[in-house]
Amino acid sequence: MLAENPLHHLSGHNMFSEFPQGHEQAMFGMGCFWGVERIFWQLDGVYVTSVGYAGGDTSNPDYKHVCTGTTNHAEVVHVVYDPKVITYDDLLKVFFENHDPTQGDRQGNDRGTQYRSAIYTYSDTQVAAANAAKERYEPLFIKDGFGPITTEIAAIGKYHPAEDYHQQYLAKNPQGYCGIGGTGVSCPIPVRG
Repeated sequence: MLAENPLHHLSGHNMFSEFPQGHEQAMFGMGCFWGVERIFWQLDGVYVTSVGYAGGDTSNPDYKHVCTGTTNHAEVVHVVYDPKVITYDDLLKVFFENHDPTQGDRQGNDRGTQYRSAIYTYSDTQVAAANAAKERYEPLFIKDGFGPITTEIAAIGKYHPAEDYHQQYLAKNPQGYCGIGGTGVSCPIPVRG
């Protein structure tokens, strides 16, 4: 693990363990993880966030090597949330509406496999919800002139927390770069019976 300080810069919660009972985990890749993490840490019901690398082929990725494109890792945000306050479907709505999931290995000017759109799942329920959300959103993106959704949906393998300076980067560096942005495509959350 590259991150040496386990405490979230804003909340003081442990980012990697000691999660409250009943909380669940989610993981999303939406391009540069700095802006993505800020989107999620601001949501009611999110207990803690961290940034790191997932979906790759090497055992100890670091930022320098991930940026070469040779490790196949995506920059991701790990989200621990209270499902009684915010649902996984709510998180998927935030995911699909705050980046362009049709761009393949890039987001805007950020290019490379580490910037791909990805959802790494922790359960079969999350797999089903992610695939259902993709099916709901794809026709809307196509209708608005975008291509098909390229989001990778896969079971979480190994999550590698990023270096300390990346954790809550935009809280520590308020004028820092953030290229994250939505497309204007919106879809209602399905009602659960």
